[in-house]
Amino acid sequence: MAEIILRDVIKRYGAGKQALQVIHGVNAQVGSGEFVVIVGPSGCGKSTLLRMVAGLEEISSGTIEIGGRVVNDVEPADRDIAMVFQNYALYPHMSVYDNMAYGLKIRKMPVDEIRKRVDDAAKILELSHLLERKPRQLSGGQRQRVAMGRAIVRAPQVFLFDEPLSNLDAKLRAQTRIEIQKLHRELGITSLFVTHDQVEAMTLAQRMIVMNAGRMEQFGTPEEVYHRPASTFVASFIGSPPMNLLKNAPAGRSGAILGIRPEHLDVGGEGWEVQVDTCELLGAERLIYGRIGSEQLIIRVEESGAAPKPGDTIRVRPREGRIHWFDAESGKRI
Repeated sequence: MAEIILRDVIKRYGAGKQALQVIHGVNAQVGSGEFVVIVGPSGCGKSTLLRMVAGLEEISSGTIEIGGRVVNDVEPADRDIAMVFQNYALYPHMSVYDNMAYGLKIRKMPVDEIRKRVDDAAKILELSHLLERKPRQLSGGQRQRVAMGRAIVRAPQVFLFDEPLSNLDAKLRAQTRIEIQKLHRELGITSLFVTHDQVEAMTLAQRMIVMNAGRMEQFGTPEEVYHRPASTFVASFIGSPPMNLLKNAPAGRSGAILGIRPEHLDVGGEGWEVQVDTCELLGAERLIYGRIGSEQLIIRVEESGAAPKPGDTIRVRPREGRIHWFDAESGKRI
């Protein structure tokens, strides 16, 4: 296990006036044995940041430390990391066992030690009965577990995951998330996990880095990020459906945006007047889409009870202590 420290990490492509800066001074400290998720929309720089930790991208300035050692000029193979990609990248002509053992054979590790490491990893990942099969005989979820097994047998200081669940269907993604959580509990290896899926981030992370346009918007636990978003970007990106952000709220302040989660609005009694546009039934809950003046509002309610009809006027009130305020110009939390 190893601590990862990023100090003023910047990435530019090109030089001089034509340089394109894609990572803007990221500072973060990942504790030894911690599982940190880097999350953000496509193009925000999350994979670039991970690849710089891995040594697959050079950093333009700043420093990266792994286990107390600055690794700016250290080759990827010498950083004591293991990476799991979106693409499984398995050798199709090799068995599961040989795919998992290949890196250790290249290092000329003793055969008995290789066998022990592969067997131990296979037990953790429930692959023991598949060791003689070829990748083409496996499901997508099984192939991803083989890719993780290949990383585990190396016993690295750090695991780096680059959107490893993107190729799986929804059911397999949920199942594999549980397996990754179990894996981290058993091994306790420092891990960085990149995803664009905020549900994945919320369920996997001990802490999470929310990236936006190459900048770190917030670094905190899922609870902190959800309940105290640092900016309107975080508020709108984390949560499904996203936080309501009202520039002209009934209880508005000058130069401020009011934020309220859909589940923190109660229907009935005295409150804001909302014109209903439509309703969505989502099993045990219902989403009501409406408008306060020209601004849209989403309300999450339990499924029980009669649903309002499009065109109806209802009243909603925010729960006490659940309103957030953001600066209208900077978008930062007030």
